[in-house]
Amino acid sequence: MSASLVTAGRSRLSLYLDLIRWNRPAGWLLLLWPSLAALWFAADGFPGWHLLVVFVLGTILMRSAGCCVNDVADRDFDRHVKRTAQRPVTSGALSVVEALSLGAFLALAAFALVLTTIRATVLWSFAALGVTLVYPFAKRFMSIPQAVLGIAFSFGIPMAFAAVQSSVPVFAWWLLVGNLFWVLAYDTEYAMVDRDDDLKIGMKTSAITFGRFDVTAVMASYAIYLGIWAAAGTSRQLAPAFHGAIALAAAQALWHWKLIRGRTRDGCFKAFRLNHWLGFTVFAGVVSGYLLR
Repeated sequence: MSASLVTAGRSRLSLYLDLIRWNRPAGWLLLLWPSLAALWFAADGFPGWHLLVVFVLGTILMRSAGCCVNDVADRDFDRHVKRTAQRPVTSGALSVVEALSLGAFLALAAFALVLTTIRATVLWSFAALGVTLVYPFAKRFMSIPQAVLGIAFSFGIPMAFAAVQSSVPVFAWWLLVGNLFWVLAYDTEYAMVDRDDDLKIGMKTSAITFGRFDVTAVMASYAIYLGIWAAAGTSRQLAPAFHGAIALAAAQALWHWKLIRGRTRDGCFKAFRLNHWLGFTVFAGVVSGYLLR
């Protein structure tokens, strides 16, 4: 194989990795922590290595597939936004067919993992895929499309209960509602970064809809999320370590308030990027709450 072909192959691989945000793991971590926490709740403790591996790998694969679909759907908008103008599909470095083909391959790989679980999880995976495909287009019609993203980024919760219990109890839906508010909080921070560009191109976001109440909405969403999950842990009689973790997560939310209150691009983007630590804190609290119960 000639050196030019090797170089071209490496260049193509780097574009694919850029497309799925491989160097920015915060996205799939935001999906992962609530899904794993739900696994622990569903199993009333450690869920076993098989489900743990399936959900970790499945989360990474589906988030990567979602990036492919999102970038294709937003390619005409992204070229007008400073932060996204150089994405592979938007810049023309990758074709729409290439991006969708990669997304389909990743989604099929995730589905292959789901097939190693039970029938209930397989059935719920179709609903999860449907929400993933709908979200990129919600931004054209909904004033707060982050609500759809909240459902998409919370769907690991009912799937976790389905995988463990073969059903999705009311408790799981309360966890999903709480997590939806966390997604609304951090994705509004994300939308605050691009607000000026989004206003010019007519994109609908929660940051635009909330207007001058954006910071208040973010902090209220954090409070609702942590309140619901704290009540969930209390109902399962988790050890005090869980409540310590909730308090630590609340302290992180207050730090985010300091970052976003000036509404600067750098401050809002930093708050968004660091949210996976808040999610990890809550997950660690659930795990330690069961271990020390």
